[in-house]
Amino acid sequence: MTDSAVAASPSDAPASLGEPALGPLDGRYRRSVAPLAEHLSEAALNRRRIHVEVEWLVFLGTHDVVPGVRRLTADEIAFLRELPLRFDAAAVTELGEIERVTVHDVKAVEYWIKRRLEGTSLVDIAELTHLFATSEDINNLSYALMVRDAVAQVWLPAATSLVDDVVTMAHDLRDLPMLSRTHGQPATPTTLGKELAVLAHRLRRQLTRIAGAEYLGKFNGATGTYAAHKAAVPTTDWPAASHEFVTGLGLTWNPLTTQIESHDWQAELYADVSRFGRVLHNLCTDVWTYISLGYFAQVRGQGTVGSSTMPHKVNPIRFENAEANLEVSGGLFRVLEETLTTSRMQRDLTDSSMQRNIGVAFGHSLLAIENAQRGLAGLDAAPAALAADLDGNWEVLGEAVQSVMRVHGLPEPYERLKELTRGRKVDQAKLREFVAGLGLPEGEAARLSLLTPGDYTGDASALVSVLDHPLDEA
Repeated sequence: MTDSAVAASPSDAPASLGEPALGPLDGRYRRSVAPLAEHLSEAALNRRRIHVEVEWLVFLGTHDVVPGVRRLTADEIAFLRELPLRFDAAAVTELGEIERVTVHDVKAVEYWIKRRLEGTSLVDIAELTHLFATSEDINNLSYALMVRDAVAQVWLPAATSLVDDVVTMAHDLRDLPMLSRTHGQPATPTTLGKELAVLAHRLRRQLTRIAGAEYLGKFNGATGTYAAHKAAVPTTDWPAASHEFVTGLGLTWNPLTTQIESHDWQAELYADVSRFGRVLHNLCTDVWTYISLGYFAQVRGQGTVGSSTMPHKVNPIRFENAEANLEVSGGLFRVLEETLTTSRMQRDLTDSSMQRNIGVAFGHSLLAIENAQRGLAGLDAAPAALAADLDGNWEVLGEAVQSVMRVHGLPEPYERLKELTRGRKVDQAKLREFVAGLGLPEGEAARLSLLTPGDYTGDASALVSVLDHPLDEA
């Protein structure tokens, strides 16, 4: 069974109000996260297990690592590699029936494959299925392949698209002056585009780390010693064979493990994805605040009901939804990161239960990305509101005036500006009067008198150009 039967078009409406889904990802938000199910569902896990078992059979039948094992024909290899592709709804049901007898999920996969070999030319190698493999040899490779493809094919494209939108907004708004707020108080002006550029740059750094993630795998037996391999076939260089098999799957070989692959790569990846989520959370809270200040108007694509009683309202629900889902995904990624790096001695089963939540963590992250992107798409900047805020806070130019005073050696520049501005509103007239009485060189006094809060943005506009360069050159 593939899990993409439900269309993946974004929607907040439930897939079906009658479905008895326990969690929101399989109910209300199913359409938004459906693409992940192709990679991180239970059916996807079993499909990958079949894939790994089949590739091991192909490896044994093509590499002469076990004396006496005949060479597989091209048609036989093609037949084997079709098995995971034919893992449909009926196969899922059949596998479930086998597992109810075995009470062991990986053993059920082995028996399912053996059934497929009955009555074929491959029946003579059926008992080579799962040869030398412990369950974790199959599982660790399956999870590595699942997570790798889920990140590369679903999560990373969605996250990159969102960041690209933020970059575009930063460029579009690079010249729009905005009053800064440090500690929530009026501060040195910036531009709206520059502040978005800061967030885009931070998000891009995390994407670079995530795109460069390593996906490790091992294939070395029950305690990582190749004991069964050496006992049965002592003449084969089993570490070399393991290296070739694992890297042939497109993974990085882990040469030294217990029964389980150590999962450190997973902890590293989930920490990076979680950190991306925290930066995105910061973007959502900042944009939410800018909306509340009137810097953005929510005008595009807003056909929704904002309030059940107040028809004037357009609530920033996309950003609030994203925040909530980032909290959930971040919490799950942190639990995965912390739990998966510990295993009692050579093996305990904690990781088995924990890894079944990988899809849930990515699902909430993907849902947050979609909501943040949809929220940004509905915004228009409000230059008039930004300008009015700047015009109401001329005291922020006190920093510029006292800096010029310092350069020209005037006494007590900080203290004199503090007396003028601390706890007081200063308008254009008062500031110009103050500047005129400082005794600055005529040209400097004239330049300061012409300065406005909207002009006092330094290189903010130019700094957005950092986004035009690769991160390693930025």
